Amino acid sequence: MTSADTGAATPVRRDAARPSASPAPAASPAAATSPAAATSPAAKALDSRLRKGTSAYRRANLALFAAGLATFALLYSTQALLPALSTGLHLSPAQASLTVTASTGALAVALLPVSALSEKYGRTPVMTASVFGASLLALAVPFAPNLTALVALRAVQGVALAGLPATAMAYLAEEVHPSAIPSAIGLYVAGNSIGGMSSRVAGGALAQAYGWRAALLAVGLTSLACAVAFRLLAPPARHFTPGPVHPAALWRTVRGHLGDVRLRRLYALGLLFMAVFGAVYTVLGYRLTAAPYHLSQTAVGAIFLVYLVGTGTSAASGALQARLGRRGAFAVALVLCAAGLLVTLAGPLLLVLLGLVLITAGFFTGHSVASGAVSRTATTGRAQATALYLTAYYVGNSVGGSVAASAYHRAGWPAAATVALLAVALCLRPALRRIPAARR
Repeated sequence: MTSADTGAATPVRRDAARPSASPAPAASPAAATSPAAATSPAAKALDSRLRKGTSAYRRANLALFAAGLATFALLYSTQALLPALSTGLHLSPAQASLTVTASTGALAVALLPVSALSEKYGRTPVMTASVFGASLLALAVPFAPNLTALVALRAVQGVALAGLPATAMAYLAEEVHPSAIPSAIGLYVAGNSIGGMSSRVAGGALAQAYGWRAALLAVGLTSLACAVAFRLLAPPARHFTPGPVHPAALWRTVRGHLGDVRLRRLYALGLLFMAVFGAVYTVLGYRLTAAPYHLSQTAVGAIFLVYLVGTGTSAASGALQARLGRRGAFAVALVLCAAGLLVTLAGPLLLVLLGLVLITAGFFTGHSVASGAVSRTATTGRAQATALYLTAYYVGNSVGGSVAASAYHRAGWPAAATVALLAVALCLRPALRRIPAARR
């Protein structure tokens, strides 16, 4: 998967991430290669960053892997358990889906403020507070007596979870040597995807055996262990320089990004592709536990292994875009999503699963292309540009999941699939219309 598939942002240098009043003068080639440049404080600072093969680099990688696993296990911990929640608390699908949309929606709102706070208080303290706070809240979630308490806890948990996706990439850009950043990102993203998938798969099996409360408690305890591992393993930050938070400058940067039609289209695509994905996976468990399938909670959780399809399609999206161009890659993604949704309307279980594979491949292809284009399109404030994309991404998950759950409750799977197909149709204009050149 690409980094943005799991809530990660493209790493950028701190000078690119912060709004600046004027560009710094470019160094000449001679200056860049001179002995003086090689021994400058900046060069020494670069050389002291974490490199492959060192124990500090391995510790940082393992720390972020653990934190990513905990964060995304917690974020989606209730998604595979929605049918069990409906049974245990006597909830409709729309009501139960609030336990997912509350956390993703709150995370979306918190991303920008939390990323700004990390500029003042540091990446590691923010990530530590995030993963510990969310894990401790997770220990209270299984004991929620009713839907109101459960949704409230999940919303607060979503705010707490924002700390990792908002700051992890900036931490890697500051502390890891550029030559080692790609592999560090790979392990962090692996933790994200494994966490998101494992909580769904294991949660389904535990709910089948011991009930949904025990499943959520197990996820919370596992996440707390990951938080402890992160705290013990994370090396001290050596290259972070605290800076004041300037809300006015942040707002100017955000307003500039929102005023760029190219970025607006990419944000819309992130929202709509995720609305499709959220709609399908939020309602999926209800359809497969009902007639005529009557699958167990364990089997429904195992179906989330289809997420592994996203690993391959995300990796292949770069080559697809190189061959067909951005619009061509979007066209392939939309065809896959639409075809998959139509196939799921068929009755046989194998066809439903085939449709799910096509939807997953289409989503990850479109999302990978859109998220990668954001950092290439934004020429300043790339961190904020990526944060805005992630905000749209998680809003799409919340809206798509809630609307589809309501539609399913009223008219079954065809209504939920229609909601997702509408989102696909809304993608056509921003995805296939020629994007104007950047203004000079």
